[in-house]
Amino acid sequence: MIELHTGAYCDAHAEGRIEDCRAELQRLSEMSEYANELGLEVHAGHGLTFGCVKPIAAFPQVMELNIGHFLIGESIYIGLEAAIKKMRNLMNDARSQ
Repeated sequence: MIELHTGAYCDAHAEGRIEDCRAELQRLSEMSEYANELGLEVHAGHGLTFGCVKPIAAFPQVMELNIGHFLIGESIYIGLEAAIKKMRNLMNDARSQ
């Protein structure tokens, strides 16, 4: 198993640095494909939010997203069940496209 660190992508997304965001997504996509070719299970996380999770969730090689810290923080505002449902819907939408 390998976990891809998505922090640079998330930071670029949050700061509106579109080209950096695209470059990081490309790098993460290539890494997930390579890890999968090596027979590794691919996980990803660090900084993922409702606003930036979909492109990462869309990678077919990613089997797990580590988003617990965000969900617990978000649950303060909307409740844990609502936070989980919203994230799950975004992840499902990403996989269905």
